[in-house]
Amino acid sequence: MNAGLFLLIAVAGGLGAGLRYVVDVLVTGRVAARFPRGIFVVNVAGSFTLGLVTGLAAGILPADLVAVLGTGLLGGFTTFSTVSVDTALLLRDGERRRAWVNIAGTVVACVAAAALGLALGALA
Repeated sequence: MNAGLFLLIAVAGGLGAGLRYVVDVLVTGRVAARFPRGIFVVNVAGSFTLGLVTGLAAGILPADLVAVLGTGLLGGFTTFSTVSVDTALLLRDGERRRAWVNIAGTVVACVAAAALGLALGALA
């Protein structure tokens, strides 16, 4: 890896984190609920997009672009640590059902979204 690629990945990661914040705020502001819907939307959308990028990587996208988009932008956009903290907070607050829906729903929806993205990317 060269310094230029490293810098592009770092900048894309920062952009992805900023986009995560915007999407989370927009979704959370529209839906009043104790369930972390914003981060759920972020992670499902990011999983689909990473699946799509990975599917397109097979000969269509250059490896450096895949690194910038996948590791940088989408790595900064999606967040497992926030899912973990949100779930722990729901458990702490006695919201066991919501906590289990959050963790299981996130895993199932994200894997399904990633699989769909991979399949669509492979068609190209």
